[in-house]
Amino acid sequence: MNKFDREYRYHHMGIPTTEVRPNEKFSEAFGMYTSDVEGDFRIQYHRFTDDSPLHPLIKSLPHVAIQVDNLEEATDGYEILLGPYEPIPNYRVAIINNGGVPVELIETSLTPSELWGRAKSQKDLDTSKL
Repeated sequence: MNKFDREYRYHHMGIPTTEVRPNEKFSEAFGMYTSDVEGDFRIQYHRFTDDSPLHPLIKSLPHVAIQVDNLEEATDGYEILLGPYEPIPNYRVAIINNGGVPVELIETSLTPSELWGRAKSQKDLDTSKL
């Protein structure tokens, strides 16, 4: 069975930007500002500081985030650009290089409402386990 035979679920989309946007939230560890788009499809803009340590693919190309059942299986065989780590409790993430395009893979037991509520209330991402 290849990875296309598994079920993947859309989670969100991230789009790099250089424009300051309303209600940005800053991650000091990543040198990244994040702002949510009003709407139903969970789209975020990411703006990066000049000294952001993130991989150039993450900073320059849009990414799709996909929810998977098993993060280790989903990342097997790919170059990992970031992670795996747990930026929010019960929300594990890794960003892979998929043919020159960043793809964020997420394993979580949280409902979308639980996750987005925690993301709004948490001051910064937990990068202690990176």
